Amino acid sequence: MTQASPVRHPALVLVSLALAQLIIALDYSIVFVALPDIGGKVGFSGQDLQWVIGAYGVTFGGFLLLGGRLSDLLGRRRLFMVGLALYAVASVAGGLATAPGLLVGARAVQGIGGAVLGPATLSLITTLFKEGAERNKALGVWGAAGSSGMVVGSLLGGVLTQVFGWQAVFFVNVPLALVVGLIALRVVPADPPGQRSGGLDLPGAVTVTGGALLLVFGLVNGPKAGWTDPVTLGSFLASAAFLAAFLAIESRTANPLVPLRVFRNRNLRYGTLIAFVFMATFGASAYFITLALQTVRGWNALSTGLAFILPCGLILIGTLIGAKMSTAIGVRSTIIISLVIGAAGMALFAAFLGDGGTFLQMVPGIVIFSLAQGVIWTSMFAAATTGVENELQGLASGLANCGLQIGSAVGLGVLVAVAAAASGANPSPAQVSHGLQTAVYTASVLILLSVGLALALPRVRAQAPLAPQASPVDATADA
Repeated sequence: MTQASPVRHPALVLVSLALAQLIIALDYSIVFVALPDIGGKVGFSGQDLQWVIGAYGVTFGGFLLLGGRLSDLLGRRRLFMVGLALYAVASVAGGLATAPGLLVGARAVQGIGGAVLGPATLSLITTLFKEGAERNKALGVWGAAGSSGMVVGSLLGGVLTQVFGWQAVFFVNVPLALVVGLIALRVVPADPPGQRSGGLDLPGAVTVTGGALLLVFGLVNGPKAGWTDPVTLGSFLASAAFLAAFLAIESRTANPLVPLRVFRNRNLRYGTLIAFVFMATFGASAYFITLALQTVRGWNALSTGLAFILPCGLILIGTLIGAKMSTAIGVRSTIIISLVIGAAGMALFAAFLGDGGTFLQMVPGIVIFSLAQGVIWTSMFAAATTGVENELQGLASGLANCGLQIGSAVGLGVLVAVAAAASGANPSPAQVSHGLQTAVYTASVLILLSVGLALALPRVRAQAPLAPQASPVDATADA
């Protein structure tokens, strides 16, 4: 196997990769605060405004597998730069948009940029930093940057929108992408020559991307249009047909886009499932905190945004703790302990969501589950990429991220339905509180049940990579 270029400046490499993750997180969170202004000034109807978020989610989730695999085949640094370029160009287009269709199109291209940049970033970390303590530390920094992006996005979105207008939440991505790109060009090792082997599996690419796009579209469309809506049902049926065709193609082609042997890795299988449940439960917490504070207790948007500094800051701390725990006691034990603690924190948070509960009473539960959330974030990605050969790290990263995207859509849809059923028709604030409480208790139980997935992870590394490679950082140190 071709050796990767040595890392001459590992700290700067990690900085560039962490900043790329910050851009992805920032772009996701910064738009939420600007939605009311976007809706009023660009001309969105109330129902169509959801597609400012939905278009990004559909293309991000739909292109993840293709983006991850292309980074393996065509070069991770090359795809990293392509992802940054897509973000920059789409951000300019979004800021200049004067009609809903143009803005939704720009958000869709941003989503494609994320689907390319995200797996390329993560696979660069997992191939440039040696498996174990070195990689766990890098993943902790990477995860902390993502958490920082969520905090900065929530605060910066409000400030930029108020001072400069909604367009600023798009334009801010452009200088960030340029800075990260310039750093990466200087310090990230060039892709090895001859990285691509065989031709591109075009039928596999078309079927897996089509299947993923239709699946995510159905999951995004379902909560608004209804799960029995013909468009939603048609999306799911067409997705199943595309994915069935994809599996048939991959089992027969000589150079598959997604080698099916990758699914034999237990760490990847169960790590992806843990990512799915993680986002379906922990990932929905922000939605329920927002409703509890704004809809039930009458907080304004600025106060709610400031309240989010607490959970986002604690998640950041948790990602750094997760890196140290994964090294000290192992990824499997770290995930198990964190899931149990996180479930307890979520239940404690739910206990004070009822009518009459104050934010101060909610704080202990938020503190506990947010710290656990950060620890799990780092360790589940460490689990999903352990034992995967270097040539498939981009694919593994794409699969894990797919678990997150689909889990987010499924989990929020299910938990919102639970809350609505418990609240009843035309609910009072007290009934809304009861519905939120029921949904969060449900999330707590699901988190606890997911401990079974963590127990299925190997006690030690699942396997040595099929084609082991010395750490480029070690190679530099030995030189």
